[in-house]
Amino acid sequence: MAVRRGPGLYPFLVLCLLGAVYLLASRLGYLDRLQARFFPAAKEAVRLSPGDFPAGVAAPVADLASVPLRPTLIGFTARGSAAALLLATGGASTLDNPVAPPGAAQGVLKTAYAMDARAVVFASEEELRQALAVGAEHGGVDMAAISVDRLAAWLPSLRDAAPRTVMLVGRSRGQEALAAVGVPDLSSLRGKRLGVYPSGSSYYFTLWVLSRAGLRMADVRWVDLPSTLDAGRALREGRADAVSGLWGDVELAARDRGGAVLATTADAPHLVATVLVARGDYAARYPDAVRRVIRGLLDAGGSVQKDPGPGARLLGEVAPYLGDPTEAIRSAPPATLADNRAFFGLSGEAPVTYDELFQSASALYQKIRRTAVAPPAEDTRDLGALKYVSEARGP
Repeated sequence: MAVRRGPGLYPFLVLCLLGAVYLLASRLGYLDRLQARFFPAAKEAVRLSPGDFPAGVAAPVADLASVPLRPTLIGFTARGSAAALLLATGGASTLDNPVAPPGAAQGVLKTAYAMDARAVVFASEEELRQALAVGAEHGGVDMAAISVDRLAAWLPSLRDAAPRTVMLVGRSRGQEALAAVGVPDLSSLRGKRLGVYPSGSSYYFTLWVLSRAGLRMADVRWVDLPSTLDAGRALREGRADAVSGLWGDVELAARDRGGAVLATTADAPHLVATVLVARGDYAARYPDAVRRVIRGLLDAGGSVQKDPGPGARLLGEVAPYLGDPTEAIRSAPPATLADNRAFFGLSGEAPVTYDELFQSASALYQKIRRTAVAPPAEDTRDLGALKYVSEARGP
């Protein structure tokens, strides 16, 4: 019996031929050329950045210089704990003019550790973030004193800088405050206008206050402020019923209008912790410089604890908006070596460790959709220099 060819044989052969042509064209690269010519937008654009590679790949093979030949720039926004940084560097400068003013006293880093360093003050945390992101070689800074919650919020945007936390600078024990006019208690914030700078540590503190009062984020009307320093002005001008900012600023504004301070970080002294963060490339290239900075800040912090006068004078010149600089230091004192050991789990006990604070802040910002997924806390710290200094100084 003869086998008859069905009507689908020829289409099947054509499909086989087209498949063979497709495979051949793909292997020879013709398909990629056609796609690039006629459908350029369809080809995935891959952008390479320094964050795709380890931060230390450009470090010298030999130890050519223990510290940079240029000044090390350390950015900060004014807090009481910044008094130690000011003593260590001899005072504050700005990014536009980072050189020391004529006749300025030399700091501990210069006199005791032969290191040229400048403390660069910033008006807002967002400006500080941008400076850390670009680095001192491109008009920014090498290191920055920022709160742990800010690091958790900013980490995706700082990926290319590969930031590494190297030490605890200080904790807020009343520096951040929430003040209001016509609001008797925290539960009465429901439905009120609440002003806060969303890129500052006061925002993190405000979220804690709302949780303590049993309020949801939707229970208040948020008023975004251009900076933390605008909080007192917003309360005076009636742009907000309550504001969160620096105690010296918002307490005076509330008092002028017959209001009151409803909460401060004295109620949560382990919530807002300021840490020193170094760019990954700087830490890899100049590990000895990081050790010297840690030593200098610890020495200066010890001097502030013994006699806050010199540090308070420098702080008052830089940040009059903090109010009485001695009181500002009391509400946010520089951290000691024992504080650092406990905070990073090296020795002793701390109610809240760095890892716990970073992970909880990261999870909170993901929950409220303020940031993407952050890496584990241990990937954001480099304790080699702190351990070295700790072991050298003993118990």
